[in-house]
Amino acid sequence: MKSLELREVSYSYRNRYQTVHAVREVSAVFEPGQFTALIGKSGSGKTTLLSLLAGLDTPTSGEVLFDDIPTDKMDLDNYRSNHAAVIYQSYNLFPYLTVLENVMYPLEIKNTPRHDALNTAAKVLENVGLGELFHKRFPSMLSGGEQQRVAIARALTGSPEIILADEPTGNLDTENGGIILSLLQSLTHEKHLCVIVVTHDFSIANQADVVLQMVDGRFATCAPPE
Repeated sequence: MKSLELREVSYSYRNRYQTVHAVREVSAVFEPGQFTALIGKSGSGKTTLLSLLAGLDTPTSGEVLFDDIPTDKMDLDNYRSNHAAVIYQSYNLFPYLTVLENVMYPLEIKNTPRHDALNTAAKVLENVGLGELFHKRFPSMLSGGEQQRVAIARALTGSPEIILADEPTGNLDTENGGIILSLLQSLTHEKHLCVIVVTHDFSIANQADVVLQMVDGRFATCAPPE
């Protein structure tokens, strides 16, 4: 099984006034079939850590490893295309593409034959509860919960082992937030994916397998939720 690991990871950057130590010597292992919630106040370092796990940044020191290979030694575009998918609070859908076209997009940029891309996108949309009725709709015609399900479907087209979600229920009401939570749990425990969620939503944290609380760039706790 391929795991994702943080090994003494730190990340610093310089803004106009000072050096910011966003992440400080954190270590953890994230396993397939494990749902992890990253919690903490704004500025605690959790979103920066998610970017490091996604290969959007590389550590200042220490290593992020996938399948025992450091991310700074791999092709990060390939890593994100085929292994680690990111889901954002704001959905990041293309407004002038239909639902089906949005989900097909990652396949098309890999030059997947159109017929195969259509079939894969339709199947993944069905798996997140969006059947053919939704295929020709544009994002503006969908509710927030439906848009987030499209974003999750798009992330799944590359058959990733890792799902990284930044506040996936942040813009949703309680009912739609619950639908997204159930979907993420299904991906974790039925599809055996590694799911890591940055969240302020205690309903997510309370149902996670592992909760990591960040305070000033460090892990304050590393334990199952009570």
